[in-house]
Amino acid sequence: MKFIEIEWRTDTRGFWLDPRPYLGELPKMRSTLPQGAWEFATDPGHYDFSSARCVKDLGFDTLVTPANSRQGLEILFSPNPWKHEEALRIRYTGIESLSVDWESQAAGGSVRDSLLLDEILPTDSGCRHEIALTGATILITCADLTASWEPRNR
Repeated sequence: MKFIEIEWRTDTRGFWLDPRPYLGELPKMRSTLPQGAWEFATDPGHYDFSSARCVKDLGFDTLVTPANSRQGLEILFSPNPWKHEEALRIRYTGIESLSVDWESQAAGGSVRDSLLLDEILPTDSGCRHEIALTGATILITCADLTASWEPRNR
């Protein structure tokens, strides 16, 4: 990630996360981030670790790509039962690229599918969404995205 800091700490056997550098830069991106990406990134609960709408600790559930993946794709994150009341669904349009780097964040024996944090940056044709999981990093470059919180059973 360019601004968000994520570091594995062996002494605590956990991740240290700091979104503050990104949050400091985010207001400068208002005119360059697509509308849906801007709304998601600036949601008041997004980086508030005590909020039920914080992305931290969501479980990676599914990534769905249609036959023509350039049309769009969708990622569903399941709620953490101790923190979230709803699941998070992110829909991407105008896909330019999708990559998954397994083990990029992995640390000995950790849960492999929890969302650590994410960062959305502007590109010439839309945005780049980087999602750090405990066992992988997902990177999507697209025209825009929309995020919606949905009931657990959906």
